[in-house]
Amino acid sequence: MIVVATDDFEVYHGVVNELRERGVTFTTIEPDEELPERTSVVVTDAEYAGAFPEAQTVVADPDGARRAVDGALATLRSGSGRTVVGVDPGRKPGIAVLTGETVVAAFQVPLADAVDVVEREITDAPDPVVRIGDGARLQGAQLITDLEDVRVELVDETGTTPYLGTGTRGMGDVLAAVNIARLEGEPVDAREIEPTEGELRRIKERSREHSETNRAIDDGLARRVAAGELTIGEALSEHRRRDTDTDLEPEPGDENG
Repeated sequence: MIVVATDDFEVYHGVVNELRERGVTFTTIEPDEELPERTSVVVTDAEYAGAFPEAQTVVADPDGARRAVDGALATLRSGSGRTVVGVDPGRKPGIAVLTGETVVAAFQVPLADAVDVVEREITDAPDPVVRIGDGARLQGAQLITDLEDVRVELVDETGTTPYLGTGTRGMGDVLAAVNIARLEGEPVDAREIEPTEGELRRIKERSREHSETNRAIDDGLARRVAAGELTIGEALSEHRRRDTDTDLEPEPGDENG
């Protein structure tokens, strides 16, 4: 059983509300009271971090209620609290956060937001690891490059997307991310990818879709987008700037002097 023992008002309400939202059975006591006999995990604040040597203790702060509950549930269910983030890369990556064997959070966000989500989820986690599937090469390479100061593993994602039955449309990427998180991969710092002609063509088609004037970027800019150096919007701006500079160049014979 989880016991909440704190006299910090903000910690108490944050943790209790989080536990109630998840339907978890728990009880509360004052920090100076004896623990109930069936106590497995105590959630408390920093002041009482060492006050309960007879039970596993999770320390919460006012802004970290969800993380504290994640840790308490992982300790309760598996005894292992390592944070592992699985990512199924793509234009809208699926992201799954596991604490031990427990899935504690899941997301599907635009690629541009994925690194911020991952970094937020691993903040203050002890020895976290991020596991990225090897399927969407360009997007995966961009994520690997942008994630810093964390162990990143590249995972063979073959077979990680499950069969989706009726009513589960849109869940495939997130469920694949859960499976990726549970597979050990090869540690990587970067992934050099030479985009294929098909990939460059798709990037140029996307640039045309984003352009108000049906403008497509050239191969050079498409390669920089593929490498993560530019967004589609930045590439279009660069393309427009080049056209403007060309229009301003003087015609032969018009130079002064």
